[in-house]
Amino acid sequence: MVRLKDKVAIVTGAGSGFGEGIARRFAVEGAKVILADINDQQGRRVMEAIAKAGGEAHYVHADVSIASEVAAMVGAAAKRFGGLDVLVNNAGVPQRNGPMLAVDEATFDRIFAVNVKSIYLAAIHAVPALERRGGGAIINMASTAGLRPRPGLVWYNGSKGAVISLTKAMAIELAAKKIRVNALCPVAGDTPMLGDFMGGDTPENRARFIASIPLGRLSTPADLANAALYLASDEGAFITGVALEVDGGRCI
Repeated sequence: MVRLKDKVAIVTGAGSGFGEGIARRFAVEGAKVILADINDQQGRRVMEAIAKAGGEAHYVHADVSIASEVAAMVGAAAKRFGGLDVLVNNAGVPQRNGPMLAVDEATFDRIFAVNVKSIYLAAIHAVPALERRGGGAIINMASTAGLRPRPGLVWYNGSKGAVISLTKAMAIELAAKKIRVNALCPVAGDTPMLGDFMGGDTPENRARFIASIPLGRLSTPADLANAALYLASDEGAFITGVALEVDGGRCI
């Protein structure tokens, strides 16, 4: 069964990590995918890989913290594929693990612009597009950091806590439009952000971090892709407002 047949999806941060995994899986499941990223080389690499595998994807350069670029991203879905059914707000930036007072204002602003303001900007442009298709699904990438915050990542924790609260409020307000809104809360994965979260990617830091995850490993792009697929597909038709922990038991 092809679970996203005839659906059009946008995946932000699709050039690597969780976003790449989600975009590739959506394409395998029949979706036409707009890949958005700020790394053109990586974004085009994913687009070519999807095409080579027989899927349909189109890359768009988009900084999700800039309104005009988000508008162009959503416009590309309509122009290229005829509309929009699924939006995955995956793009995010980390905070390097360290004292909260050592984070400069520019870094704080960037964390909240990319991790939080992006959801506002995407909603402004994507909700009308989803409404024109009779509804759809929005999936926001939160984190276990928003549910069980730890020292060393204070401002990042706050940004992901905001994502979870926004997700629940959006779910209530958009339900009448048949738009479902859910969040994914992964534990750290083996992605380009991992070193920042752990304060350096060393065997010792990895071992210490993995020891805190009951199932004994980091998350993978496939883990997040499977969860996103469920929430985006008709199988998740009655699911809205959840913050789904994809964390191997980390938050227990």
